[in-house]
Amino acid sequence: MKMSDMPASPPHAAAIPDIVINDAIQPFHLTNSPVRGRLVRLGGLADAILSRKALGAAAHLGGQALSLVAGMSAGLKFEGALSLQVKGDGPVSLLVADSTHDGAVRLYVRLTEDDRLRDPPETTPRADMMFGKGYFAFTIDQGPETDRQQGIVTLEGESLSEMAAHYFATSEQLPTSIRLFSRFQDGKWEAGALLLERIADEGGRESHDAEEDHWETAKTLAATLTAEEVFNPHLTHSALLYRVFGTLGVAVAAPRPARFGCRCAREKLLSVLRNFGDDDLDEMAENGVITMSCEFCGVDYRFDRNNIAPDPV
Repeated sequence: MKMSDMPASPPHAAAIPDIVINDAIQPFHLTNSPVRGRLVRLGGLADAILSRKALGAAAHLGGQALSLVAGMSAGLKFEGALSLQVKGDGPVSLLVADSTHDGAVRLYVRLTEDDRLRDPPETTPRADMMFGKGYFAFTIDQGPETDRQQGIVTLEGESLSEMAAHYFATSEQLPTSIRLFSRFQDGKWEAGALLLERIADEGGRESHDAEEDHWETAKTLAATLTAEEVFNPHLTHSALLYRVFGTLGVAVAAPRPARFGCRCAREKLLSVLRNFGDDDLDEMAENGVITMSCEFCGVDYRFDRNNIAPDPV
């Protein structure tokens, strides 16, 4: 096989996560309130992804972001992907997390040289201190035949949970409650989330005031959830939800899976290279080989320079 026909495996290729958490996302609704939600517990998948790179305490933000997009993508009504992008002028200059409709998640975090990144992973950082000033965006991709939909807001709030809530309040104008969790304990990363969404009372049985009261009660109960409960392996999803929302009635649906899933492809990278001119391609080549790395999974792809011709203008 020619070198140009095969992706190169970096030393850590065997460590690319091959793990599926079949019940990572638990959809539910509250039978006595106009509320639906999703409980996210990424289990071993969080550690498999977050431990791949030396992110230090910034990995807390990565775990929370993965939990957020995993929970949100479970509500997609089409085959596609949802992507979160946070860009700022702080120590974490860029964070990208996305998930497909079937739970394939991935993460990229770009760090700058900053003393604040030297904190041990047990330290939970403030998101606003890590990101600085910038923007928070969600992008929905329904495939090549449709235009991408994107919403962007400025970064507001101290935590990633507050930043996400600000997005929904200003961009989507959708009443939501977002609790994001991450921790590093006993040498392992854990991450999870509790997402609530207010829905309309389609039966029209309740007054607006009653709906509002039930929504506020649900948010108050959600605020009592602790990281210890989220990461307690002896608490099933149903038991945890009943512990928090039992007085409002809980009905669970079939759980949804989450797994690592990078969507990089040799053909996509080759298409990118063909957008460059000959001079640029020559400069990229080293000993006749151009190497491109996927920022999400870390796999290197090698291309024979002699087999790449720019697309005609």
